[in-house]
Parts: sequence; structure tokens; C-alpha cells
Amino acid sequence: LSETFVRGMLYLSLTVVGVPGNASIILAFLLLLYQENRLHPADVIVLHLACVNLLVVGVRCLLETLASFRLANIFGDVGCKAVIFVYRTSRSLSIWLTFVLSAYQCLSVAPPGSRWASIRTLVAQYLGFVFLFLWLSNTCMSSAAILFSFSTKNASSPTDHGINVEFCSVSFPSQLSKEANGAIQVGRDVVPMALMTLASLIILVFLYKHSQQVKGLRSSSGGGGSGGAEQRAAKAVVALVTLYVILYGVDNGLWVYTLTVRKTMTSSLISDLRIFFSSLYAALSPVVIIASNRKVNGRLRCLLSVMK
Repeated sequence: LSETFVRGMLYLSLTVVGVPGNASIILAFLLLLYQENRLHPADVIVLHLACVNLLVVGVRCLLETLASFRLANIFGDVGCKAVIFVYRTSRSLSIWLTFVLSAYQCLSVAPPGSRWASIRTLVAQYLGFVFLFLWLSNTCMSSAAILFSFSTKNASSPTDHGINVEFCSVSFPSQLSKEANGAIQVGRDVVPMALMTLASLIILVFLYKHSQQVKGLRSSSGGGGSGGAEQRAAKAVVALVTLYVILYGVDNGLWVYTLTVRKTMTSSLISDLRIFFSSLYAALSPVVIIASNRKVNGRLRCLLSVMK
């Protein structure tokens, strides 16, 4: 089997899982919005996350699949600039939205009437501004992709200070600019990773304390209703954060290795592995959301029953 065929099959597997998965979540929330005429802030964040993950899988994985099997040829200079820019922006938005979701869920388990509960209300009120800020900041930090991305078809030979991405090459003017851009990319990942890990630890501490309280109050009815719903949502968020930390940890490790290489690598294997692991989060997170979110799987079951 050729390396291009294996590469194409890997991207195809991500496309087959990620596109229908994220599209199903978007459809379920649109149906919920139609039925109830409103969405809770946590639902809006998950919907936004699914839209961004669909961009990651649809733009990067689907197009890489088509190119690998020679079904489409979109990786000219303009195509490379557009695909890498959209991929980097949507990938980083996926990371930051996962942090926003974990932070909001952390605030949601705070006792009613506390200062943290009032902060949650404030976040919910200005959620649109949070989204706008994340889009603007991540778009600006991905601008290097527009300046330095080129098609490998137009490159006579690999240049120094570049990154080989099979059909495209990201060629920096100097090693310093390559390392500076790399440091920005790593920082953009590590900051939300640390913050969402902290939020998840707080959620886990709350869940542990709550389970101890339930054990002490066995004679009463225990934690059902909205409290039970909050716990299910909190556990789902912890699962998403754990998935993120593992996959993006591998991704960033490979990225740091890429930055330490003095010359452009002739093989795109390391870059392909990086893209695969970061796109794997966008493809697998819908599985976690559909399995754990009753609103989503309830609407999807309704749709399936109507279609039968």
C-alpha cells in the first residue's frame, strides 16, 4: 500500500465519523430551537463547538481525502492558503470553546446565590461577545497561514525553515519567524489546556463531594431532577476535556518536534500525524456529546423514528 493511500484512508475515516456526527448535533439543536424557541447557554456553546468541529473535519479531512485519492485538485497556492487558514482558525476555536464549555459547567455546579453563580449569569448574558472575541483573536493568530502557505506543486525544492504538509508547504522567511509562530501556536493551545484542566478538577471535586453527601443521605430521595442533569453534563464535559488533553498533547508534542528540525522534512508524516490527532478530537467529540446529552440523542431518536 502506498503512503498516499494510507493517508487518504486515515482522513476518510475521520470524515466518515466527524461530518455526520457534528452535522447530527447541529441538526438536533436546530430542532430543539424550533420546538422550544430558545437554547440554554451550555447548549449554545455545544452547538458552536459542533459547527467549528464540522469546519475542522469538513475543510481539512474531506479535502485531504479527495486530494489523496486524486478525486479533486484544490491545493494550488490559493487553496493551500485558504485550507490551512480555515483549519488553524477552526482548530484553535475548537480548543477555546471546549475551555469555555468546561468553565461554564464549572460555574454551573456552584451553589445558587454564590458569587460564582452570579458570574455564570454574567457569562451567559455576554456569550455572544465571548464568541466574537474568540473568533477575532484566533483569526488574527492564524494570519501567518495566509502569508507563508504555498502549494508544493509550485515549489521546485524544499526550502529551509518550512513545514511539509504533503500538498502544501508553510515556508517561513527565517528560523526565528518559524519558532515565533510555533511558540504562538503552542501558547494558544497550552493556555486553554491548563485552564480547562483546572475547571475539570474543580468539577471532579464537586462530584466527589456530592457523592459523599448522597451516601450520607441514603434515606432521602438522592440527587435527581436538575441536579442529576447538571451532574451528567459535568461528567460529559470532563470526558471531553480528557479526550482533548490526550489528543492535543500528542499533537503539540509533534508540533514542538517539527519546530526543532532545522531543515524542511522531505516527508509529511509528522505533519500528517499532527493533523490526524487534532482532527480526531473534532471527529470523536460528537460521539461523547451524542452519548451523554439527552437533549441531543432525544431529538435524534425522534428524527430517526419519523424517517422510518
